[in-house]
Amino acid sequence: MAAAIELQGVSKSYGSVHAVSSLDLRVPEGSVYGFLGPNGSGKTTTIRMIMNILVPDQGSLFIQGRSVSKDTKDVIGYLPEERGLYPKMKVAELIRFFAELKNVPRSDLERRVRYWLERVDLADWGAKKVNELSKGMQQKIQFIVSVIADPPILILDEPSSGLDPVNANLLREILLELRSQGKTILFSTHRMEEAERLCDHICLISKGHKVLDGELNAIRNSAGKGTVRIDYRGDAQILRRGPGVASVADYGNYAEVQMAPGGEPAALLRWLAPQLEMTRFEMQAPSLNQIFLDSVGATTAVPAAHGG
Repeated sequence: MAAAIELQGVSKSYGSVHAVSSLDLRVPEGSVYGFLGPNGSGKTTTIRMIMNILVPDQGSLFIQGRSVSKDTKDVIGYLPEERGLYPKMKVAELIRFFAELKNVPRSDLERRVRYWLERVDLADWGAKKVNELSKGMQQKIQFIVSVIADPPILILDEPSSGLDPVNANLLREILLELRSQGKTILFSTHRMEEAERLCDHICLISKGHKVLDGELNAIRNSAGKGTVRIDYRGDAQILRRGPGVASVADYGNYAEVQMAPGGEPAALLRWLAPQLEMTRFEMQAPSLNQIFLDSVGATTAVPAAHGG
């Protein structure tokens, strides 16, 4: 499969701080590619190099086989981490302004503006000024700006920032629709559960270095089946004392238990049954969050989406 975006040995430093180090990345056309890692891991710096906002110290970047330049921006819809909206402009007026910058045909401009405002449930807000909108609404307008020109590639830096669960789910639905249309979507996030629901490919980075890269299902399968998900009520400390337990990632009403080599889930179940009220006890491939914790260590990883 051809690469929509490709990085070869890309590095970027700020003084003595190595933000990105020898990063290789290949985003297949038509994929939803999660660029994952904790805050400060180098995600935004990498995206800004792809967008030709920053110049790498070394390495090469390609968009659809062409070296990154000001011209390659034309095929990309970009949602930056920091909003770039004009607060005093009216919403529909602002969308038209950015659409014209992207050479959207005037004959189709009004239809697109109406469609996207309706699609993100903001049809009644077109005449309002941007600064009258909530942060979540402004994020949805920023998203419209990134897709209004119907680009083949979308690069979204923390796209669900500021969105409540309902609107985060709406965004997820839209991204899956765009994937079905053949769009390539690269998005960065530190929310592992969000990535797990959306992505078919992922790259995990920490402190500017690539930790894992590939198809999500293959990565999860290669991590083995030594994880037990337990939905429970009671004291999670009991789980940590169970036979054959190596570690426990506790999320309040459920936990992911990593079994030690040779540990028997059946023995753990028998031991727990009289001590803990359980509604689910299931062997499964580890979650993406657990894979990240195992890959980079709890000191640099982040909690799952519901943990902030």
